[in-house]
Amino acid sequence: MTIEWHEYVKMFIGLLVILNPMLAVPVFISLTDALSDRERLANARRTALAVGVVLSVAALLGQQILDLFGISLDSFRVGGGLLILLMAVSMMHAKMSGARHTETEEEEAQASAEVAVVPLAIPILAGPGAISTAIIYAHRDLAWMHAVLIGEIWLAAMLVWLTLRSALPISHTLGTTGINIATRLMGLVLVAIAVEFIVNGLKGMWFGP
Repeated sequence: MTIEWHEYVKMFIGLLVILNPMLAVPVFISLTDALSDRERLANARRTALAVGVVLSVAALLGQQILDLFGISLDSFRVGGGLLILLMAVSMMHAKMSGARHTETEEEEAQASAEVAVVPLAIPILAGPGAISTAIIYAHRDLAWMHAVLIGEIWLAAMLVWLTLRSALPISHTLGTTGINIATRLMGLVLVAIAVEFIVNGLKGMWFGP
């Protein structure tokens, strides 16, 4: 099985778009508002590490989990694509999908001293959509392809870290309107990725590999 370099680029863009750290900037600022600059940077680092760990585990063990429950990859592609499509529609309205975060979870987070892992890493960034994407992209036959995917996951996690540690300057520079525009553009890209997942899953279910 071979894969062209543009497929790697597409995989990385897909991961970055589904993570969408820009959408997490306002939430990060809100949840860390009472913290010092040092504590805010520490939370950004822990959030990025948690994102990398969660998606790496999903990529490495996702197929085994699907096999355990008797779920075919094609069925998972369709289900994951539908979930991602719903998230993309929310993003195109500059809103956070309920699959990522709910108002109740945000209220609980406001009362919690530790917000890096929950809810920032899970489920705001590495939520069901990102985990589904990592599992689908991990369906490769060769070990080096998995290694490339893991590398892309940690590169995306590094960009999450850079975005969150610069959350205040980004918010001041772009403002709410700028962040919403970026979110809508990412939502448009995410629609295309979701449709591709659904179409490939349906093709596999109907016509086989």
